[in-house]
Amino acid sequence: RRAFQRLADGGGRLRVPVVFLTNAGNCLRSAKARELSQALGLQVSPEQVVLCHSPLQLFSQFHRRCMLVAGQGPVEENAHDLGFKHVVTIEALRKAYPLLDMVDLSRRPKELPPPTTGFPTIEGVILFGEPVRWETSLQLITDVLLSNGNPGAELQDVPYPHLPILACNMDLLWMAEAKMPRFGHGTFLLCLESIYKKVTGRELKYEALIGKPSPVTYRYAQYLIQQQAEKQGWKAPVRRLYAVGDNPMSDVYGANLYNNYLKSAQQNQAQAGVKRSPQAASPQAEVSLELRNDCDRSVESCESILVCTGVYRHNGDVSKKSEARTTETVFHGHRDFCFDPSLVEASYIVQDVDDAVQLAFEKENWS
Repeated sequence: RRAFQRLADGGGRLRVPVVFLTNAGNCLRSAKARELSQALGLQVSPEQVVLCHSPLQLFSQFHRRCMLVAGQGPVEENAHDLGFKHVVTIEALRKAYPLLDMVDLSRRPKELPPPTTGFPTIEGVILFGEPVRWETSLQLITDVLLSNGNPGAELQDVPYPHLPILACNMDLLWMAEAKMPRFGHGTFLLCLESIYKKVTGRELKYEALIGKPSPVTYRYAQYLIQQQAEKQGWKAPVRRLYAVGDNPMSDVYGANLYNNYLKSAQQNQAQAGVKRSPQAASPQAEVSLELRNDCDRSVESCESILVCTGVYRHNGDVSKKSEARTTETVFHGHRDFCFDPSLVEASYIVQDVDDAVQLAFEKENWS
């Protein structure tokens, strides 16, 4: 709490623009804001929280389509809050087409159900996060892609390109209370990609991959930072962003990738460090162009600050300027992001968040 008290005024309101950027997606922004407020003893508003799916507000071209949503938690409410008007859950699809979900013997229909009528054609897929029954979601999502949104129909020629997919949170693994990492949504995406490739012989394409380390997510966070600065009456423009996190492959990689974007002579190339494939490059660039209209260009850099109180553990003395060097052994990033060792080298390594805040204050000559 001490670190955030430094950022707050006497009334518990943040006096410095702050965004809480998380790859969590199985809750509402309002719920996460309440959780953070209680944990930190501050007034955190939903507008200061960026969940992995928050940038989907920008994808207005899909908001009026009928979208299949997968994940857990309040997926329908999250989709509606983001602007999507017509959504179908995996559970609703399973009930409409009970013959599709066949792995669990106890859920197979005892009698042949009547034909399904009146069910809407699905026009796209949103992957909010890892689901509970992976076999059900993998089967039904694949059915939707192979049938062009009509999973009750007989399989004809496989459509390609397939329906658009918006995927949130690429983390392959994450740390919980267990001693070993747990599977994240990135593992589910890997399964879906492998199944689709094996069945069709073609690559699964994404209309967008968002959440850390996507540049689109950091661009959206910058937009919110600048909105806060304006509301707080800041006269000088925001020049530097400070991204604090404990995960080199997510927090540091994403911050450095976005810093490359900021440094790029071509503002529309939000793909520095990302494979130049159509499925990887085009959507990110297009969305970044949309954001340019809402986000001024005053920000010059994004400094990555790695703390040693979570996933990352520093060996030896912690110094403010990072001297760490990373060599690639096993890359846990997503398929559409190539590995660049320099992107996981933090600008600074400090012990904890309090030291990170103090460092930012020193750099900005704040008191």
